[in-house]
Amino acid sequence: MASMQAILAEEFGEPDVLQYTEVERPSPGQGEALIEVRSIGVNYADTMRRRNQYLVPQELPFVPGSEVAGVISEAGDGVDGVSVGDRVVTLLGEGGYAPYAVAPVENLIPLPDGLDFDEAAAVPLQGLSAYHILKTSGRLVEGESVLVHAAAGGVGTLAVQMAKLLGAGKVIATASTQEKLELARDLGADVLVNYTEDGWPERVREATDGAGADVIMEMVGGDFPEKNLSCLARFGRMVVFGAASGDRGKMVPAGLMNGNQTVTGFWLPRVMGRPDLVGNSLQDILGWVASGELRLTIGARYPLERAAEAHADLEGRRTTGKIVLNPPAS
Repeated sequence: MASMQAILAEEFGEPDVLQYTEVERPSPGQGEALIEVRSIGVNYADTMRRRNQYLVPQELPFVPGSEVAGVISEAGDGVDGVSVGDRVVTLLGEGGYAPYAVAPVENLIPLPDGLDFDEAAAVPLQGLSAYHILKTSGRLVEGESVLVHAAAGGVGTLAVQMAKLLGAGKVIATASTQEKLELARDLGADVLVNYTEDGWPERVREATDGAGADVIMEMVGGDFPEKNLSCLARFGRMVVFGAASGDRGKMVPAGLMNGNQTVTGFWLPRVMGRPDLVGNSLQDILGWVASGELRLTIGARYPLERAAEAHADLEGRRTTGKIVLNPPAS
């Protein structure tokens, strides 16, 4: 059996459980392709799997990573429509923190000309998430206001821009430092709020003339859900898509009644099970990228062997935009 150097987690815990070690190289089965990986997206979901705090239990040992871009190097039996050498990006359940990964052919997304591998790794998970949080779950209507937390992060940098592209009247961006807030402004945010300072919900209400935000993207957890509800507009929608703090938080459902407010959850794998949702939204996203209307922000690149450092920096809020890992050239 051929082997390769990849990131393996044999226990749950802090970033140092991610070890760069020798593992078996996968082989494509029926209807699958082997991808020579060039870029790997790093996401909060990866850190939650590492801690076994993801929405579904994680088995050990495992190679993390769900988002890879690269070149098809081998096709399994029964494969049609793709060829060795094709440039593709895809989403996996796991196995992405490696120089080679296997994926079903129907899940491969061809890369448009001019889109490099690092940029491609910024599109599927975070691009589709930002799009559907705003449009499908958030039901954003033209002219409404949107509150984007962690606006300098991977999802946030895309959501600020997509909210505008989808017709938002005002985008309120939060971040933890002035540098990150300036990035959000550069991407089109109208109002900047430092969420590490007391009283940020009041800033949101002031920015919306006391009405509150119509759509709130909640991914922090802890006391943020409760604070978000204090600045959610009547008939507003709060979309919960993560808990980066590690604390899922609490809320009182009856408190939604007075404002006719809605709290809804979002999990991308459910969207991926709906081809009618994925195809059209990907066309929109890739079209915006191709036209220059949507800017992909690569905030940091790490060699694959430094995956633990990338996780530590992500969880320590020391990064902006998309984080990618790059395997050594084969």
